[in-house]
Amino acid sequence: MRAIKLLNPGLANQISAGEVIARPASVVKEALENSIDAGARNIKIHIESGGQRLMRVQDDGIGIPSNQMALALTPHATSKISSLEELECVSSLGFRGEALASIASVSRLRLTSNTDSKESLAYFIHTTGTNGFSELSPIAHPKGTTLEIRDLFFNTPARRKFLRKERTEFNHIEQVVKRLSLSRFDISINLQHNGKEIFDSCSANSLFEQEKNLAAIFGPDFIEKSIRIDRQAGDFHLFGWIGLPTLSRSRADLQYFFVNERIVRDKVAGHAIKEAYKDVLYAGRHPVFILYLRLDPSLVDANVHPSKQEVRFRNSRDVHDFLFSTLHRGIADITPASKVSSFETLVATDGVVNLETGEFRNQSTLGWGHSEHKADPNSFHYSMGVDVIPNSKSENENSFGGSPKSRVVENLEIPPLGYAIAHLKGVFILAENRFGLLIIDAHAAHERITYEKLKSSIEIDNLPIQTLLVPEIISVNHREIEIANEYSDTLHNLGFEIDIIGADSLILRSLPACLNKHDSKQLIHDLFSDLANMGSSTLLDDEHHRLLSTMACHGAIRANRKLQIEEMNNLLREMENTERSGQCNHGRPTWVQLRMGDLDKLFLRGR
Repeated sequence: MRAIKLLNPGLANQISAGEVIARPASVVKEALENSIDAGARNIKIHIESGGQRLMRVQDDGIGIPSNQMALALTPHATSKISSLEELECVSSLGFRGEALASIASVSRLRLTSNTDSKESLAYFIHTTGTNGFSELSPIAHPKGTTLEIRDLFFNTPARRKFLRKERTEFNHIEQVVKRLSLSRFDISINLQHNGKEIFDSCSANSLFEQEKNLAAIFGPDFIEKSIRIDRQAGDFHLFGWIGLPTLSRSRADLQYFFVNERIVRDKVAGHAIKEAYKDVLYAGRHPVFILYLRLDPSLVDANVHPSKQEVRFRNSRDVHDFLFSTLHRGIADITPASKVSSFETLVATDGVVNLETGEFRNQSTLGWGHSEHKADPNSFHYSMGVDVIPNSKSENENSFGGSPKSRVVENLEIPPLGYAIAHLKGVFILAENRFGLLIIDAHAAHERITYEKLKSSIEIDNLPIQTLLVPEIISVNHREIEIANEYSDTLHNLGFEIDIIGADSLILRSLPACLNKHDSKQLIHDLFSDLANMGSSTLLDDEHHRLLSTMACHGAIRANRKLQIEEMNNLLREMENTERSGQCNHGRPTWVQLRMGDLDKLFLRGR
């Protein structure tokens, strides 16, 4: 066996680089975080050959004093923290003091910086792998810092051969840049690859500018099909955007969660968000969201992962409950009224009728031209009434009373889902509101209404308990025994009567009646796993809601049952007053809106 000895600094740095520098994107991430911590407001990134040949990051931050530039490339040197107390409440993105030294050990690095905006004179220092630093040399450079990395992994060929194709490596860089641009809307970031501009985010201080940047990254559908969340309670402040259930995806690739402006992956947050959406999403679908959680830095530990991609909350249960309650209520509040009102912002681009003047404007977002003309307020296309329904009234009155002239004024208070005009094939309700045509799935809508009524009328506490004729002995481990003791009151409140009968055994005497067909042993293990990870369990709620969902589905309006106008309008009014009425229990949409602009595009009007 070899004798124990200290590693030489060069080898130690290369080992450290293996933890924090996996590929070119890792270098860009560390450089960007340093620029942001330095107070930069404008950052330019130039990449060549997917980062394998060159990565240059230039910022306008505070810069590095010339007498500290060599120290900045030394392992475990940082200006971010100086004591354990500061580490426990760190608020900067970078703080370990490993990144620059690790990067320098596996590349040809050049660091240039200027701390004085009045002086054009700056200094640079360069390194080549583990061969030490050059002397400081003067150079012209504006205030700020430029970090230039060439030939990544040139001296570690075993690492270099694991790099992917140029396009693949640059895609990783682009994703890093976009994520960090989302963390700070007030910073402008420009990204170029091989001399071509790929991404340019302007600083955005207003909500309009922020949503414009989001639309540029994720497409205009994201803003139109998402809602803004903003809630503060105690030590927590959550804000951002969550996608409507209809914007869900087959992969969890549009999920961004920031804690104190640091993008992280966190099981507690992930579980809370998933639970908030579970009542409105198909199985296997993933929600879309960009969420920002701010809290006192002392309540979160950012020093639990080498690349700082994970955090640990001091009180994960409080964080989980806050996230869940905020998002659950936000989703529940997505009513027809809130969704229809969002169409107001689309008036100028998609085309609607001004109800007071009868003027119609159509500016197609697809570049199909622009037209302006006066609409006939009495015509089928532009009236907001329901006079297309056969009735015995005179042609100067619609089915709800009033002449066409007065109808235009009255329709300023038309309900969000408007009024029914037909029942198509016994399946879809066609209705007209201020903005155009609505199509409603009668069965799906009624299913959600029935489901919400069942949930409100039946309390979990009143569910029947099933006492087992033969109590079941279940083998458990030491940790599960501790959980049974710690959460005995919780288990009792959930309807489980469990006694500890040994160091590795429990006896189950009763459980909720709705769970009596489940595998009791697996059920208990799953229940304990939930309690260990989250401090609570949703198993009972899940099964309870599954049964209610089945009941609601069987009790909902069936296809081919012809509805009368009054029945359809009653259903529309109930939808407007029911939480989550935009989706049925299985995650399918219950209604869609076709605006006048949408209909014009279908018929190529305005070309």
